[in-house]
Amino acid sequence: MQGIFIVFDGPDAAGTSTHAQLLAERLEAAGCPVLLTAEPTDGPLGKEIRDALKSGKADPMALQLLFTRDRAWHVRHVIEPALAEGKCVVCDRFTPSTIVYAEAQGLDSTELNNLNSNFPQPDCTIFTLPPLEVALQRLAVRASSEIFEREDFQRKIHAGYANMAAADPSIQVIDTSGPQEKAADEIWRAVSATLPA
Repeated sequence: MQGIFIVFDGPDAAGTSTHAQLLAERLEAAGCPVLLTAEPTDGPLGKEIRDALKSGKADPMALQLLFTRDRAWHVRHVIEPALAEGKCVVCDRFTPSTIVYAEAQGLDSTELNNLNSNFPQPDCTIFTLPPLEVALQRLAVRASSEIFEREDFQRKIHAGYANMAAADPSIQVIDTSGPQEKAADEIWRAVSATLPA
């Protein structure tokens, strides 16, 4: 049986990693074999991407090409083999991140979509999207200097995710500003609709 591919995406401090982990645990408890994975990966290009983000000196298109090369490795060596084994693959960030973040840097959306057109489509895409001010408050308490965490940039990112979700009704948008358990239950209901009986 082919597995199920579930993607979490959203702005920084929106809870993608937390809720991907919670969902993976809930799927395992329900008897579904799970692979929890994330981008950037721990593969050959993941460290290079993280170093570029921290340096603040990355060329926008060069960085996006790194992301897509990392994703190609991820799909071939991690995601597709797990799906072929019938696993539920829960991925923390995928193509929406590349497109939204790069558009916020002024890159061409058509070119970005072409770069990502050959990657597999998730069976369920979830955007964790709290109100902008909540995300900004969470970022303010982080001791991080990644280039993507400036406030003006975050405003563009938040708008980018909201616009992408509005244009694609298959994307499930979950407000993660309230109790964690409430958002996790909403995510479970959204994912349950994609699971085999």
